[in-house]
Amino acid sequence: MKNEQAQAELKSLDYYLNLNYPITLYPDVEEGGYVAEIKDLPGCLTQGETLEETIDNIAEARELWIETIYEKGDEIPLPSTEINDSFDLQIRIPKALHRSLSALAQREGVSLNEYILSVLDEVSDKFLYKINQGLKQVEAGNTMSHEEAKKQMKTWQE
Repeated sequence: MKNEQAQAELKSLDYYLNLNYPITLYPDVEEGGYVAEIKDLPGCLTQGETLEETIDNIAEARELWIETIYEKGDEIPLPSTEINDSFDLQIRIPKALHRSLSALAQREGVSLNEYILSVLDEVSDKFLYKINQGLKQVEAGNTMSHEEAKKQMKTWQE
């Protein structure tokens, strides 16, 4: 009964195959290459020698995972990017910081919330760019010592 009910609620297979699931890539430090995982699809992971091979492998693994679950009539989770992640965030900050941020927001002609959001967005974009550059260095075979990595991480925080 459960599978029949779930099957009635399922959309077409093509619908699920066309969803964009976020992929997490990890360098495989023990064996070389990369590991890819789709956290929204439990157990959907793979590996490859190069980033390109790993991306191709995870695309195939995703398709097989979705097709298998669909044929069983089980629920296929939506990508976490499709879920409305908007929420209220309440934090307590020191009065001096609040005054400084408020003054900067006023100078920019936006609300305090808009200003804080733009700062967070800018910082996260810079951080993701630096992570991407690091992955390219790893793929190119460039390695660094633990101390060099710690120094690099400090520059990322600037």
